[in-house]
Amino acid sequence: MSILYMLIPIALIFVCLAISVFLWAVKTNQFDDLERRGYDILFDDDLEKPQNSSQTSSKKAVLSSNSSHDRT
Repeated sequence: MSILYMLIPIALIFVCLAISVFLWAVKTNQFDDLERRGYDILFDDDLEKPQNSSQTSSKKAVLSSNSSHDRT
């Protein structure tokens, strides 16, 4: 019976902590847009990302040197 004197306050602390985390989430608008994350998986990001100009110029140089070797 004496264990209840310890378990009840611990349970109350956990309940207060859970309520405070829930209220923080509501206050910081965590539940505003529940649909967007569900639709994100349906759309692919197939667009190529722009590369740095130094990388593209070095690739062009490699491609032009490879194409000149193919002609000879």
